[in-house]
Amino acid sequence: MPAALSTDQALDSMPFCRAIGVTFTAVGADEVRATLPWAEERTTLGGALHGGSLMALADGVGAVVAFSNLPEGATGTTTVSSATNFLRAVRDGHVEAVGRPLHAGRTTIVVETELRDAQGRLAAKVTQTQAVLR
Repeated sequence: MPAALSTDQALDSMPFCRAIGVTFTAVGADEVRATLPWAEERTTLGGALHGGSLMALADGVGAVVAFSNLPEGATGTTTVSSATNFLRAVRDGHVEAVGRPLHAGRTTIVVETELRDAQGRLAAKVTQTQAVLR
């Protein structure tokens, strides 16, 4: 298993996440947490955070979960599938993503990430499969 990442290292490894305003708040093999503040430039019609913003947050969290669970000899991961269920619009505050591994195998790692609004209400749920790279 790779050395544990710090929250700063997780963000430094993904410049896109930094560019859209993601902040990692906890990084571990069992759980990764990150937040994305609501901002007008990340919204769609009606002032809701764009689904792509939410998916980018979940993908970044999923990548860090997967990296934190790499098997011996692996060099990284890449997303091969991602299924998102949007459950509520986020029109203010922030979104917190919490990702956890469902399966950490030799060839794939499956991550489930919940996205909650500032009031703790479930806004989306993402299940993602990452291929293990060697």
